[in-house]
Amino acid sequence: MLRITQPALDALRLHGEETYPHECCGVLIGRIDSDVRRVESAVGCGNTRTDSPQNRYNIAPRELVAAQRQARAAGMDIVGFYHSHPDHPPHWSETDLAEAHWYGCSYVITSVEKGRAAATRSFLLAGKDEEDKRFEPEAVEVVAGESKVPVAASETGERQ
Repeated sequence: MLRITQPALDALRLHGEETYPHECCGVLIGRIDSDVRRVESAVGCGNTRTDSPQNRYNIAPRELVAAQRQARAAGMDIVGFYHSHPDHPPHWSETDLAEAHWYGCSYVITSVEKGRAAATRSFLLAGKDEEDKRFEPEAVEVVAGESKVPVAASETGERQ
C-alpha cells in the first residue's frame, strides 16, 4: 500500500499540469513500514528526455542523488517515483517497466488530460531481478499532513 500525504499528492499532480504536454517526473520521499510505503514529500525533477518528452521521462542521476541526500538528511529514504501520462491513462507502459529498477518502490502515474490532472494510480515494482520484475497495482491512501522534507530548488530549476 502507498500512503501519501495530501500535500505530496497535490504537488505531483500540479507538476504534471505544469509540464503538460510533456511528462513530469520526480522522487517520492518517506519511509517504508512493513508493506506500507509512506510518502511525506514529492520532489520534482527535470525530465531529461529530449527525444520524446511527451511520452518518455528520465531523471538525471545528479537529481536522484540530490533527492536521496535530501531524504537521508530528513531521516527518510526514496520510497518511489512519479511521472505523468499526458492525454493517456494512468497505467504503466512496457517502457515504464523496462526502465524501472528500484524493487520494492512505488511508481505513481498521473494522467493529465488537456492540461488538467485526472486519475492517479500507483504500482509496486515487485520481483527479485530483471527476469522476474513486474508491476503490481497497489492501493493508495491519502492522508492529511505537511511536507517533512525541506523544499529546495533543483539544479535544473524545476519546481520541487
